[in-house]
Amino acid sequence: MSETTPPVAAEQEAKPKIKTRKPRQRACDEKPKGKLCNGHLKRWYDYPKEIEALIGPKAEIYRCEFCKTLYKPDLSEMPHSYTLRY
Repeated sequence: MSETTPPVAAEQEAKPKIKTRKPRQRACDEKPKGKLCNGHLKRWYDYPKEIEALIGPKAEIYRCEFCKTLYKPDLSEMPHSYTLRY
């Protein structure tokens, strides 16, 4: 009989990579496997409590659709929350 080891809990609890968006950046610039990811950065509204503890409550955060890298907004630009009013 061969014993199989369960996945290490530390891998599941690894902190996500958090980067700052460049001005007008819309695509991910991460290179997870040597190639550019180029995933679309989407606004992430309903993030889990673990992420909220890292970035703060009700923060404007974006996440890559492929590699799941988190991006904080660029401080030189106006926040996108409540700026679009009709």
